[in-house]
Amino acid sequence: SRKGVSAAEKRTRLLDYFHETLTFHKLQELEKTVPKEKGIVQQAVKDVLQSLVDDGLVTVEKIGTSNFYWSFPSAVQQAKNAQLQNLEAELNRIESINAALESKIQEAAGGRQDSAQRQEMLKQLQEAEALDAQYQTELKQYSDNDPNLIEAQKKYSQIAKDAANRWTENIFTFQSYCVDKFMVDRQEFNRNFNIPEDLDTLP
Repeated sequence: SRKGVSAAEKRTRLLDYFHETLTFHKLQELEKTVPKEKGIVQQAVKDVLQSLVDDGLVTVEKIGTSNFYWSFPSAVQQAKNAQLQNLEAELNRIESINAALESKIQEAAGGRQDSAQRQEMLKQLQEAEALDAQYQTELKQYSDNDPNLIEAQKKYSQIAKDAANRWTENIFTFQSYCVDKFMVDRQEFNRNFNIPEDLDTLP
């Protein structure tokens, strides 16, 4: 039996087609050529194309009455770099909040013995920081012109997002710890530590 092509593989194949042709295409043309060149069924081309547009990997412009699509490797590189920078900025923001929280909790707890819960939170934070350092090191191994760079960035972005989410959960746990332990008002706590009211995990 013929094995189906996954959604991720379809995206890769269609993006490769743009990078191989290095020109502008209309949807009707892609629906004719891509099935033959890349083995993506005609009915799927439009949806795959739209997913690449949504992620900023393919650009679309309306010229006259027609939409023209294109993607050059440098543009994909820029899109991935932008995603990476956004994630790194979010990580830095959450790390700084964590550092402030940790300092204040140690100060408030004084000489009290650390609880098992707090030890576990610190362990999770250390693991997340270790993962972040590991993937930062891995990224440095790739040169700007290496075709594996985009895949490495994609891999790092997911790891970074997971780490950011773990840190955010730690902030929520620290917050509950202080509210319960020291009878601190939650909103006052957020104001004191400059924690945004809309802080949430990344989707």
